[in-house]
Amino acid sequence: MQNIFSLKTICLLFFFVSTFSFAQHEEEKMHLEEIAPEVEGKQGIKEEIKEYINHHLLDSHDFGLYSYETDAGEHKYVGFPLPVILWDNGLQVFSSSKLHHGESVAEVNGNHYKLYHGKIYKTNAEGTIHHDAHHHATNFKPLDFSITKNVFTIFLVGLLIFFMFRSMAKSYTKGALPKGMGRLLEPVVLYIRDDIAIPNIGIKKYKRYMPYLLTVFFFIWIINLLGLTPLGVNVTNNIAVTLALALLTYLITTFTANKNYWGHIFWMPGVPWPMKIILAPIELLGTFIKPFSLLIRLYANITAGHIVLMSIIGLMFIFKNWLGSSLSFGLAFVLALLELLVAALQAYIFTMLSALYFGSAVEEHHHDDHH
Repeated sequence: MQNIFSLKTICLLFFFVSTFSFAQHEEEKMHLEEIAPEVEGKQGIKEEIKEYINHHLLDSHDFGLYSYETDAGEHKYVGFPLPVILWDNGLQVFSSSKLHHGESVAEVNGNHYKLYHGKIYKTNAEGTIHHDAHHHATNFKPLDFSITKNVFTIFLVGLLIFFMFRSMAKSYTKGALPKGMGRLLEPVVLYIRDDIAIPNIGIKKYKRYMPYLLTVFFFIWIINLLGLTPLGVNVTNNIAVTLALALLTYLITTFTANKNYWGHIFWMPGVPWPMKIILAPIELLGTFIKPFSLLIRLYANITAGHIVLMSIIGLMFIFKNWLGSSLSFGLAFVLALLELLVAALQAYIFTMLSALYFGSAVEEHHHDDHH
């Protein structure tokens, strides 16, 4: 009965997420409908769609839910501001509402700052931005430690995971079965333990890696699902985030590895010594390539999914006929459902490969030295 209940809960969750996902893309469609009549010709529409996709993928200094244009032609934004933290001859802290989405100049302690293409530059009271020959901004750019939308979402998901597992852990300490959300989480936790951690790391040493494997799986999964909601959160298509995750896997692998792991890298047993000298740098390079492949795989798959989905929606306004619009609508809906699978699949792949690297780091090798 418990397994049936869990299956029903998972199906219900997928249904709601797919509904929210489609609602998000309907909102993007409505936005594209607003900008399409303002541009004449297909080339202009393509440029507008491309610009909107690039804007959608960027991080921001405020948590914007949606925007609309009033009858007076003024853009209104619905959301809430986030704290901007800059280091410019001291700490400068202010609300992102002062920047007004790049339309205003923020004055803080006699300094003036302007948001330009997603980055904050120091400027004058008029907000002048200077450019070089390649049209790159040459204004001074202070160190930015702001709580952006992605950072806020990471903190939020971290707290969510903490409270989810805290209630589940309390149930186990009391010797009772988990209730509510715990029933949904338990089959996933057992799957990660029995089908990922133990087979790849070993029954003796898997427990020390379970906290990280569970955390990284649920973190990536929940973040990816949030990216399919109308909130417009796209954390894992930020390469800095995937780099941090891959770096954690690399550091854990490196600092928990045993002497056999390093012995197989720098001085392979059973291999002629001239080949050992040649293979050692290659094997050492491989230790860096493995986590690099983790970060690129996660970043590229999530980013590509968003780009393809919004590009398909944009085709409706390029074809401008019932056949092209219907096909684009159907493809967008199917792809939105497929992204549900990709969200879980990317979390699984990252966790599986991390466990595989941990297993190779702690594996005990027994070699027969008698030839």
